[in-house]
Formats: sequence, structure tokens, C-alpha cells
Amino acid sequence: MITAETDTTTPAESHGLLIDAAAGPGILYGLTGVIAEHQGDIGTCSIIENTPAGARIYFEVRTPLLELMLQDLRALSIVKRVDLVRSMEQIYGKRIIIMGGGAQVGQVAIGAIVEADRHNIRGEHISVDTIPLVGEQQLADAVRAVPRLPRARALVLAGSLMGGDIEAAVREVRLTGLLVISLNMAGSVPDAADLVVTDPVQAGVMAVMAVANTAKFTVERLKRRVF
Repeated sequence: MITAETDTTTPAESHGLLIDAAAGPGILYGLTGVIAEHQGDIGTCSIIENTPAGARIYFEVRTPLLELMLQDLRALSIVKRVDLVRSMEQIYGKRIIIMGGGAQVGQVAIGAIVEADRHNIRGEHISVDTIPLVGEQQLADAVRAVPRLPRARALVLAGSLMGGDIEAAVREVRLTGLLVISLNMAGSVPDAADLVVTDPVQAGVMAVMAVANTAKFTVERLKRRVF
């Protein structure tokens, strides 16, 4: 039986909370304490702004007690304002990350953006992020950082030559479940990637198809890994 005191919000739904709070130490502790008291499962926490004038913090939370949690957050003395917003998953969805040489990155992005548009029209939410980079250490650091990016599902490495520590970084991030697609390039990175694609536009298309729920393309079912 459902009583008047029971919040019927589904726990599976992620809610975005944008909170304007006072500045100073302990603010995050006070906010997360209230969220925990209401069975809140925090999926994302981002400190958007932290200045002497105040802090702006974004949470994505799953809770069966949403209204009660909002009431208690707004009652905190450190809180100036709480806005309930759509989650980033609902707006921007899954992310494809493309990095490497500028020309190759641009070509991969063409394929990824066009294919993402096709799926997004059918209800998906897939966004494409690009960053042109040169240098082994810069690329290796960027590859290792991808699993820390919210909602990142696939990485495409677009360049003419990648190896060394970049290869090691690729093997590390694949262990986290991140899909890594490499262009067919010189160096050892193609040996470490999930898929190797010669045409950059096709690489972008395949990255989107691999993460889209509206596609029937499954990497595990491929008979070969080089295209």
C-alpha cells in the first residue's frame, strides 16, 4: 500500500540538482549528508563554481524520496537555491571522444556527427567531443583521462603515428570497459585497440554505432578487428 508519506519517484531515474550554496569548507559535506539521509545514490558531482561569493554545485542523484530530499536541501542554512533540472545523461547522453592530429580528428568527427544525428533523431542522445593533440605524453595523459569524463563510452584515436606510452594507456583504459577505435596508422596503438579502421569517416560512424541503443552493430560479434 502506498501512503501519503511515500514518494513514488522511481529509483532508476537520475535527477539533476543545481545548487547555489554559501562559500567555505564543509559545504559539500553538508549537502551530501542530506542526500544520503534520503537514500540518494550520487552518480555525478561537479563543482561548477567556487568563489568567495558562493559555490555552484551540480549533482545527478537517484532517490525514491526526491521531494523530501529537495525540501531538506532547501532548508539548509548553507543553501541559497536548489533547482531540479534534467540530467546530463538525458540531454547530452553518451559521449564519443576523438583525439589526435587535427586533420584526422576532423574527418572522424564528420562521420561521428552525421551518424549521431541519424540515431538522435530516433531518440538517442549521443554527443561528440574532439581535441587535436600532438606529442606522446600529451596523448597518453589524455587517453588515461577519458574514463574520468562523465558518460564517455568510446574513444577514437585519429593520427598517423602513435605508440609507446600511448599504447600502454590504451590497454589500461580498455580494462575499464571503454571502447577504443584506432585509425590504421603507424606505431603500436592499432595493436592495442578494440577496432582498427582505415577510413576516418567510417571510424566515426562505427564508434557511434557501437554505443547506440538504436543500432544492431556489436563489436563482440565481428569476425575481424581491422577494416
